[in-house]
Amino acid sequence: MILSIVICSYNRASYISEALDSLYNQSTGLNSFEAIIVDNNSTDNTADVFTQWRAINPNGSFSYLTEAQQGASFARNTGAGNAKGQWLCFMDDDAVATPDYVKNIIRHIETKPEAVGFGGRIIPRYVPSEPKWMSHYVSSLVGNFDYAPTACAFAPGKYPLESNMIVKKDIYEQIGGFNTNLPGVVGTLRIGGEGKELFYKILSLGHTIYYDPAICVHHVVEVKKLTPEYMYRVASGIGRGEKTRTLSISNWAYIKKIAEYIFKLGASFLLAIKYTLQLTPAKSWPIIQFRIDALKGLL
Repeated sequence: MILSIVICSYNRASYISEALDSLYNQSTGLNSFEAIIVDNNSTDNTADVFTQWRAINPNGSFSYLTEAQQGASFARNTGAGNAKGQWLCFMDDDAVATPDYVKNIIRHIETKPEAVGFGGRIIPRYVPSEPKWMSHYVSSLVGNFDYAPTACAFAPGKYPLESNMIVKKDIYEQIGGFNTNLPGVVGTLRIGGEGKELFYKILSLGHTIYYDPAICVHHVVEVKKLTPEYMYRVASGIGRGEKTRTLSISNWAYIKKIAEYIFKLGASFLLAIKYTLQLTPAKSWPIIQFRIDALKGLL
């Protein structure tokens, strides 16, 4: 089998069926991939939802595992450890794959034989609609990712997001999978950056990471959940993850990251002025708050 799609889920019973439907209805059919759902300690009825869904949709290879250790990195590693495919694809439980998702992944694999890692586009699907305060600079916190209009190699320092990334399994195993010191969400605490570190390890081996916008998922975003507390958890989690990652390199790497974040905070004030002059002041403060929260997490 060429492809294993791993979906980690934590208390997303209301989303998981649509994610599964999007895979079940792929244009390639069901013989070209397997799907592995890893329940990461859910306390809702995610397991029941999957059982009911599977009874209605019995074809193809869709398996359900559990991982008691909280954190997406633990769950993804468990899924990868049980995967039969030569390639690993990681997708979120609130993502909806486009009909040609698998087809375009396989096409990329076949046309880029030198590739060992790549990712695709993520389009937010705001429910009920995009908030007026949302901007390009803040939308990354809800998964928006549109790196380039056409397929290309990522520039140095750029990489795919965890919710739509594909890695060759033997390379994944060579670098040790996701770093569990960067677990993602653990309760209300977030320590992010696990995908960034994984791709940095791949780059350190001399490989190139690619982007293909045709490999696309839609990410469901419930606007009512985008509270200041939620946005703080996400933004501070980025900073918290960078603290862990850079300190594992050296104290100097951490100091440089602090300087970078301070610079970005300063730049956020300039962006806020720009949006105010463009008569969209609602977009101004969230950009500044994002950088403040990220810096708090870093410190």
